[in-house]
Amino acid sequence: MARAETPLTREQIVAAAEDCIRRFGPGKATVVDVARALGVSHAAVYRHVPTKAALRDLVVDRWIEATMSPLREIAAQKGAAPQRLRQLFDALIAMKRRRALDDPELFAAYRTLAADSQSVVAAHVDDLVELTASVIASGVEKGAFRPVDPMATARALLAATSRFHHPAHAAEWNDAGMDSTFNGLWQLLMAGLCVPRKAR
Repeated sequence: MARAETPLTREQIVAAAEDCIRRFGPGKATVVDVARALGVSHAAVYRHVPTKAALRDLVVDRWIEATMSPLREIAAQKGAAPQRLRQLFDALIAMKRRRALDDPELFAAYRTLAADSQSVVAAHVDDLVELTASVIASGVEKGAFRPVDPMATARALLAATSRFHHPAHAAEWNDAGMDSTFNGLWQLLMAGLCVPRKAR
C-alpha cells in the first residue's frame, strides 16, 4: 500500500537512492525507482528532490558528510598540531579505503556520481582544505610549523597525498607497499613543514 500521506525525510530518500543505485547502477537509477522503493508516488519524492541530478547530489553529499564529521572532530582537538595533522590524514585515508573494501559497488557508483556533481565535490575539497589549514595554522601559531600560508600549504598537502585518498586511485590501495610509501612521503612533507625541535 502506498505511503503517500506519510512525510518523507531526506535520509529515507537518500537511503532508498543508494539501494537503487546498487541495483540499477548510477546511470539508470531514477527518482521513480526511488519512489517505488519507498512505496510512495514519484510526486512525493519530487517535493524533496526536483531532478535526478539533485538526487545524485544528495547521495554524494551524504557520503561526503560521513567523511567530514570525524575529520572535524580531529581538527577540533587540542593536541599537538603535527600529531593532529597526521591523524587527520590517517583518518581520511582509512575511511576511503574502508568504503572501497566494504561496499565496492556503491563506491564505484560514488565515483561516477561525483564526476557529475562537481559543485558538491568542489565544496568538499574546500572543506578539506579549510580543516587542514586550521590545524596548520595552529601549528604555526605554536611554533611547531614554519611560518607558511596555511591555506596554500593545506592545498599542497592534499595534492601531494591524493594517491592515498582520492577515489580515482582506489585500484592502487590494495598494494602491500602503500602504507610504507605514505609514511615515507609524510616524513618528507613534514621535514619541510615542521620546525626542528632544537630551533623551537
